[in-house]
Amino acid sequence: MELLLSGLMTLIEPLKYGFMQRSLMEAVIVGVICAVVGSYLMVQRLALLGDAISHSVLPGLAIAFILGINIFVGAFIAGLLSTVFINIIRTRSPIKEDAAMGIVYSAFFALGITLITIVQKDNKIDLNHFLFGNILGVSFADVRDTFIIAVIVLIIVAAFYKELLFYTFDKLGAQAAGLPVKKLDFGLMILIGLTIVASLKAVGVILVLSLLITPAATAYLLVSRLHLMMILGVILAILSSITGMYLSYFYNLPSGPAIVLVASGLFILAFLFGPKYGVLYPHSA
Repeated sequence: MELLLSGLMTLIEPLKYGFMQRSLMEAVIVGVICAVVGSYLMVQRLALLGDAISHSVLPGLAIAFILGINIFVGAFIAGLLSTVFINIIRTRSPIKEDAAMGIVYSAFFALGITLITIVQKDNKIDLNHFLFGNILGVSFADVRDTFIIAVIVLIIVAAFYKELLFYTFDKLGAQAAGLPVKKLDFGLMILIGLTIVASLKAVGVILVLSLLITPAATAYLLVSRLHLMMILGVILAILSSITGMYLSYFYNLPSGPAIVLVASGLFILAFLFGPKYGVLYPHSA
């Protein structure tokens, strides 16, 4: 009984602090939308696209700061512009999609780093936390904004689930059936952009791809249907987020990387011991 009470007090202790309450809420919200949107990226084998958009938001952050507008609006616009450029290069030249992504995201990322360096010369503000995340510094307004973005993303996914499902698994069939494939393509880009913008404060540009892909990839090894993959991915993302935050609190670790490491650890367990694809699981012949 004493051991149980001690464990309960340990779990409750971080919740006494406002910054931990806000951080946990932010981590859970981000985990949910990353797992849902990441499921589409995983099934369509578009992980590199998530990487491209996440790196491409940096110049938008810096330009928005210079102009004195909301930096998340700038990040979102930059992310959409990067997808437009990728599509232009892909459709109007013989260059393949993966090469187009590499060209655009490296250019946007380099421009973003350059602009951030210029901004920091004249302003005492640290924009580098957008690279690595600063979830312990989130305000109530940040949590509110992330929640609003999450609601928008989840409503769009719920409203167009059947269309996105058809489009995800059979793009040519969806086109033949009369679905607006180009609009669905663009809509998915918007969902990815919104999710990345919502995740910036929590895990940063560099780690956001892991939270987008890893819980969904873990679920992909364990279940075979998209809606089950989303549900399990959300559970794994929430578990990773909460566990990572507690590890960060008790062992003085950086929060964003701690969340990602927990998610990666769960993936390794599924990869090794998953009942369907586990490397070390005793499959029947």
